[in-house]
Amino acid sequence: MPDLADLAGRAVAVPLAALTRARGGKPMHPRGALFDGVLERTGPPRPWGVGWLDERRSDRVLVRLSRGAGLPGPWPDLLGLAVRQPAGTPEGRPVDLLLSSTGRGRWTRLAPAVRRDAAGPYCSIMSYRSAVGPVQLAALPGRPGVPSDPAPLAAAVRSRELRFTLAAALEGGPWEPFGWLRIVQPLQPLDPEVHVDAVLHAPPGLCADGAMARFRRPAYAAARRVRGRRSA
Repeated sequence: MPDLADLAGRAVAVPLAALTRARGGKPMHPRGALFDGVLERTGPPRPWGVGWLDERRSDRVLVRLSRGAGLPGPWPDLLGLAVRQPAGTPEGRPVDLLLSSTGRGRWTRLAPAVRRDAAGPYCSIMSYRSAVGPVQLAALPGRPGVPSDPAPLAAAVRSRELRFTLAAALEGGPWEPFGWLRIVQPLQPLDPEVHVDAVLHAPPGLCADGAMARFRRPAYAAARRVRGRRSA
């Protein structure tokens, strides 16, 4: 039986490559802001047996908050939160997280949600295979009412850092906090070209899996090929 998620990803890869060329390397989430951040992993209440989740460590990271369709600020949009830990593995490769605006409940965290507030909940939607079963990751908000349009968002963070609780869940179970993400300072220029790949650069002990990962894999590969040709 054909893998429908993979077939859908391959079908989307063609227009996505064209959009990558047209938008100068940002096929989705073309408008965003890049920030310095701190990823503080304190470990979950009980050990999971997954090193990256259980480890106690603090790392400097890059964080990009973005608007999926690039609509003007007053409009709601599908929001994104991308995190790059530059040397997140023992081999020195990066670890990337790519989270989308969703609900935080058992079912609502499985579907993207449009909104204006950059400080709402974000979820991986995609599952990760692990030694303890399928895992999802989330960033759960602290203070509400943060604009998602890049320039006002950067001004809000300059005034006061933005903090999320990092949490993981097993197969629709409750969220268990394992750390913090602090967004502390916007970078200049506000939105340089930075690309994250949550399928290729999953955290150690986690492997991107499930229908969403199979859908994303060919689409990400198509975008990487276009960017490679542009930089050659």
